[in-house]
Amino acid sequence: MINSHADEIDRTVPYEDETEITVQKEKPRNLIAYWLLGLCNNYAYVIMLSAAHDILSEDFQGNSTNSTPSPIVNNNSRDCNPVSTGAILLADVLPSLAMKLTMPFILTHVRLRVLIVIALSSASFLLVSFSTAQWQAFLGVVFAAISGGLGEVTFLQYSSKYDKNVVSTWSSGTGGSGLFGALSFAALTTAGLSARKTVLLMLVVPALMAITFFFVLDHAKRRIKARDNSDTEPLIEESQSGVKEHTPPISMRSKCRMLPRMARFIIPLGLVYLFEYFINQGVFELIYFKDIWLDHHSQYRWLQVDYQLGVFLSRSSVNLFRINAIWLLAVLQFVNVILLTTEAVFLYIPSIWIVFTIVFWEGLLAGAAYVNTFYRVAHETIPQEKAFAMGITSLAGSVGVSTAGALAVPFHQYLCSLPLINRISK
Repeated sequence: MINSHADEIDRTVPYEDETEITVQKEKPRNLIAYWLLGLCNNYAYVIMLSAAHDILSEDFQGNSTNSTPSPIVNNNSRDCNPVSTGAILLADVLPSLAMKLTMPFILTHVRLRVLIVIALSSASFLLVSFSTAQWQAFLGVVFAAISGGLGEVTFLQYSSKYDKNVVSTWSSGTGGSGLFGALSFAALTTAGLSARKTVLLMLVVPALMAITFFFVLDHAKRRIKARDNSDTEPLIEESQSGVKEHTPPISMRSKCRMLPRMARFIIPLGLVYLFEYFINQGVFELIYFKDIWLDHHSQYRWLQVDYQLGVFLSRSSVNLFRINAIWLLAVLQFVNVILLTTEAVFLYIPSIWIVFTIVFWEGLLAGAAYVNTFYRVAHETIPQEKAFAMGITSLAGSVGVSTAGALAVPFHQYLCSLPLINRISK
């Protein structure tokens, strides 16, 4: 059993207790279920970010989504929306941050949480699709944020009841949501479907989440064999909700004492999120190549797809190779900030394909930071602390993204006030 000196265990190495817990290999249905849950949970969030340029460039009162933004007075002005897409980012992440800050400390029935996630995700798509004013569309974005934040902390906490490999399939699924969400929005709107109708079609996603959680994921009792140095081999049962009856919940005081130890995961992951989302929502819309086969809206959408492709591939890579130096990923992501921010200011990169290459690399770094962080948390946290550790680490992303959105809005306003610099070549 876990001894009373659990807090003194070295968390820099995988946890090894004197009691060995033997569980049957995780069922494939649970691995598949967690991949689908990761896919569905982040889908609304991704759709809102992919549609951000459209939401802000039209008044959502009947204007065509295919219309280009109104030019700003003279030919020396930059092609800017009145409001930065960072505003959509803030609406899409601040409510999510509130969920991640509070829910790990609150014990709520998991099925009720999931029902709320499904309802909010559905409402977000409906509000944006049928909005007649921009504030209604923003409210839909807020609902998507609450849904995604509540879903992430719920499913990550619930993953502690299964084999650690569900974390890797969850991470792969969240990467898939980014890729398939951005790709579906870009492809459907490029094919001629309006942004509103495209968002409405996404109602199939919360329906898939409901089917996956309630009918695909196995919630049945599992019998776990606990072996120690004695001759006895007691069997420990998990309840219907997956809670191991031999592991009492940790106190609020213990949770607070864990926070400094979790900083080694939270800080580098938060920095990676800060850098990548400053690029995505503060810089992407300001990088514009004139007179190519993509208009400004389409360039923004396909840059999102390119980034999400990198995220998907790297989030699916943890079973092939692992990266322990999460801080190094943060440093490399900062280099991308410098490259793409200076491009937005000076427009010196001659080809959009170079930008696509940098953005793909940005996505690889982002996905690697996410999956390797949670893989380490799953391996380096003692069993009784794992659920809380998974939940609290997930807030690192929201803190970083919130900061990125706050920085993106004034950066957008400043850069759009500068005169346009013509590229030397294309």
